[in-house]
Amino acid sequence: MWDALKPAEPAGTCDLRFFQERLIRMAVGWFYLSFYSLWFLGLMCIILTIYWVQLWHGGFAWDGTLLMFNYHPVFMVVGSVVLYSAASLLYRLPQSWVGPKLPWKIGHAMLHLLAFILTVLGLVAVFQLHRRSRITNLYSLHSWLGIVTVFLFACQWFLGFVVFLLPWMSVWLRSLLKPIHVFFGVVILSLSIASVISGINEKLFFSLNNATQPYSNLPSEAIFANSLGMLVVVFGLLVLYILLVSSWKRPETGILTEGQVWRPGFPLPVWDGAESRGDSPRKALGLARKTTQ
Repeated sequence: MWDALKPAEPAGTCDLRFFQERLIRMAVGWFYLSFYSLWFLGLMCIILTIYWVQLWHGGFAWDGTLLMFNYHPVFMVVGSVVLYSAASLLYRLPQSWVGPKLPWKIGHAMLHLLAFILTVLGLVAVFQLHRRSRITNLYSLHSWLGIVTVFLFACQWFLGFVVFLLPWMSVWLRSLLKPIHVFFGVVILSLSIASVISGINEKLFFSLNNATQPYSNLPSEAIFANSLGMLVVVFGLLVLYILLVSSWKRPETGILTEGQVWRPGFPLPVWDGAESRGDSPRKALGLARKTTQ
């Protein structure tokens, strides 16, 4: 009986709802396809790096020998590339769009901290080897890129912790510094990838010389390591793609409660405001995207 007293839905509302929910499902499917493809690539980067140093360079040992150096590429790939990317993409998860933001901030900071610790351990492995072997530190372009990246990483984490995680910072200052924080996050990721690529190339130049198999002859290790470098580049490009898609960004505080509804069965919020106005599907989709930017 009460259903009969409800106002009738405007003409075309059901069609609009169906069209919109279908678009939402397509967007969600594309996000998760990109997301899972990314982490498959990241896992492959880690596995192939370990395989490279294990097969061609004798494995690992924290003893001041060349085996100690082998921790360096592994820690750098895991820390400065894969874990750093995981921390950067945490806010792209649809589950982070609703509820309190603080747990996601803490997760973002802790993942970055873990990535930074592994990156520092990678530097320690190199400096310890150089000290015991009496090799000069920081003489190559690769080392310059790497140390600048780590310095920026440290500054980024510290300022991010103070500005965005501690409660006493004012909202206007956070709003002012957020674009800078995001910009340097992308810069650090790009520099990390450049450092890894140059490091792989430098290692090949040192290990493949005329006394063994010249790099110019393209032996099996060169093919493998070059392929690993290309895989790291593809991984980085996919990370940047996910970061740049505006409709996958976490909405600003309050947007979901004003115009979006979290429906059961949908991992992304759905814009409902256009349905009551009878807007066209194209206009409704545009409004839905606008609210997430």
